[in-house]
Amino acid sequence: MKRSQKMRAAVLYDVDDIRIETRDVPKIGEGEVLVQTRAAGICTGDIMGWYIRRKAPLVLGHEPAGVVVESQSEEFAPGDPVFVHHHAPCFECRACERGDYVQCATWRSSSIDPGGLAEFFRVPRENLRDTLKLPPNMPFADGSLVEPLACVMKSLRRSGVREGDTLYIIGLGVMGLMHALAAQSQGMHVAGTDFIEARRTFAASLGVQAIDPDKGYTGADVVICGPGSPEALRNAFAAAAPGGTVVMFTPLEPSIQFTFDPNDLYFRDVRFAPSYSCGPPDTRAALELIERGVVTAQRLGATYYPLEEAPAAYAALRRAEILKPIVTFEPSLFS
Repeated sequence: MKRSQKMRAAVLYDVDDIRIETRDVPKIGEGEVLVQTRAAGICTGDIMGWYIRRKAPLVLGHEPAGVVVESQSEEFAPGDPVFVHHHAPCFECRACERGDYVQCATWRSSSIDPGGLAEFFRVPRENLRDTLKLPPNMPFADGSLVEPLACVMKSLRRSGVREGDTLYIIGLGVMGLMHALAAQSQGMHVAGTDFIEARRTFAASLGVQAIDPDKGYTGADVVICGPGSPEALRNAFAAAAPGGTVVMFTPLEPSIQFTFDPNDLYFRDVRFAPSYSCGPPDTRAALELIERGVVTAQRLGATYYPLEEAPAAYAALRRAEILKPIVTFEPSLFS
């Protein structure tokens, strides 16, 4: 049966203006593949107005998993279940040689076409460098977690956290919970806090020592600062033990200035490590954890939405009513 040349996609014009539109199915060229989307998460970074507005209008979705339906690549064939990273490096430049993949010019310029919240998307040749075949029995909702979990794997790697260390997480949304599950699997004690009580309760059900934010915390070997706010960063520095590390996981809005006492960090020997996105080693580490069942959509309490309800899913995430929305193209999840 001939496939339609039209498809639906969720297009963001502003944080309160997301529309389901009809677009042409992308045509592929030499070395490229076309993927039929089966699941795509909505990223918490996409609800930051200052960050996403500069990209608008755009088709949302950079956490996709799906099935190859057309291929002009020798590596992938129709029927292959895949995760596709929306950025991929060249592996040849100085940044790649150093393992700083996010600083690679190819990584920064590469992207899937038009985005993950569409019924189909084109994978350029460059992006196939970080396209992974999924295990045959892996749910596509779990496959869609590779990219966000890869950001977590990079964060933990940059932190230098080790088995037996105490990890303290500020912000127990989905990214905080993924930090917790990944760290626990590596033998670390995990504590965390959030202003939303329901999140603290859910985290506690996953084995996290949930801390009331009014009580504070000190003595952590590593602190993951989830929220992009000066207050969260100040609390993170205060929670770090001497010789500890603070990971800045989310950027601050450009207009916001942050000041701190450098002598305090100097004499306590506290390290500060920003962690932006992820690269190929991290996506592979993430897929391995998902395959082992350490991190799954079910464990994270994900909520499923059909594509036509993507605007409602986005709004619910912005209101902090849900932990992880996943847009799925598999009707069986709603039966």
